Amino acid sequence: MMQPHRRAFFLGLFSACLPAQDTPKWADVQIEAVANGYRFTEGPAWSRDGFLLFSDVPNNRILKYSPGKGVSVFRQNSNGANGNVFDLVGRLYTCESRTRRVIRTLKNGDVEVLAERWEGKRLNAPNDIVVRRDGHIYFTDPAFGEQADTRELDFYGVYHIDPKGGMSLIAKPAGRPNGIALTGNGRILYVANSDEHNVRAYDLDHKGDASGERVAISGIDGVPDGIRTDVKGNVYVTANGIPIYNPQGKLLSTIPLSETPANCAFGDPDLQSLYITARTTLYRVRLDVKGAVQY
Repeated sequence: MMQPHRRAFFLGLFSACLPAQDTPKWADVQIEAVANGYRFTEGPAWSRDGFLLFSDVPNNRILKYSPGKGVSVFRQNSNGANGNVFDLVGRLYTCESRTRRVIRTLKNGDVEVLAERWEGKRLNAPNDIVVRRDGHIYFTDPAFGEQADTRELDFYGVYHIDPKGGMSLIAKPAGRPNGIALTGNGRILYVANSDEHNVRAYDLDHKGDASGERVAISGIDGVPDGIRTDVKGNVYVTANGIPIYNPQGKLLSTIPLSETPANCAFGDPDLQSLYITARTTLYRVRLDVKGAVQY
């Protein structure tokens, strides 16, 4: 079992770029390493039961970080687990890159397969996932590295699964979709595109259907991966550090990191900690704004 690096250390300060008066203050935050010694971490997801799960991708497992207790193994042989998220009742949703499927783990430990094929062909390699309060599921299906050489579909996809299990295709972007997030009210879906260096937005109706595709954030410095939103509608993108944008797509500030981040998630009981998976290390940053979550 890999133990957390228990001593917090200060990596640096950053100043907000032209912050509006009604925006949170991101200056002078402390970046804390809470666990390290990995090769590539991904998929952080906070549970309302008081712990964080994240994927240790090369070692094919999901790890559990409990504040004050450290890290333990949640699941061995995770089938290349990448993105993770919990829903309103505490069920875990996971994108498995090796089996090319999306699964749901029930509270009793039973596993359900939610998606593995589109029109008879295997998915590329589901990457990241989000679940709305009313049970609508959205996930991205790009293909990186060897995944691109063995895929059966000739496109990258963004998909929707309704509460009854029906699956539909939202978009077939030219670039590879990656991170995915919802606003707190569940009305806007954000999707990061790693190749286009942007974030696209979609309007969602009460039935979960998407429309109004548009580029919400463009010209991102670095390769955008995971994304999250806070209660004020600001968008956090893991790229070159973590640039933070307001709902109009204006850059507000950037959280610098010594490693390239892959994903992030708000956590802790007050939802004012941003947990960041960045290659070898799991970081935590305390903020003065709460994360937008769907439970």
